[in-house]
Amino acid sequence: MSAESDERGKVAQSATGAPATGDVTRQTGDERPLGSRAPAFVKARRTLHLSWQVGVFLIGLAVVVVGVIMLPLPGPGWFVIFAGMAIWATEFVWAQIVLRWTKRKVTEAAQRALDPRVRRRNMTLTAIGLVIAGVLIGVYVWKFGIAMPWKITQ
Repeated sequence: MSAESDERGKVAQSATGAPATGDVTRQTGDERPLGSRAPAFVKARRTLHLSWQVGVFLIGLAVVVVGVIMLPLPGPGWFVIFAGMAIWATEFVWAQIVLRWTKRKVTEAAQRALDPRVRRRNMTLTAIGLVIAGVLIGVYVWKFGIAMPWKITQ
């Protein structure tokens, strides 16, 4: 169980305005504080909160497993895996940290992809790859003709 679940009822802040003991506050920028987002009446009862966490874990696990199955099959596998991580992140600090790290890396990659030099390089590499593929297909057709690579008897 996570550290924030030990002090469910302590959501109030101390007189200095600092978070109460047990609250996890690793924040950067506008992000929400880390910790459980279960309703207060669920957090107030240890057994109910543990059941809530088990339910969230199982639902998130089912979604992640479906996403992993979709990776080799048709479907948005990575999107479903990240959706499962988002479900876990509603309750578990480790999932919130992983999800924030992933969001940061995706944002950085998107910013790098928008760089004009990177776009020119990617377009150049794509053009070179297409030329090489075209030459290889041309050599194959020139050497073997337009025939299937396996023998077809009539």
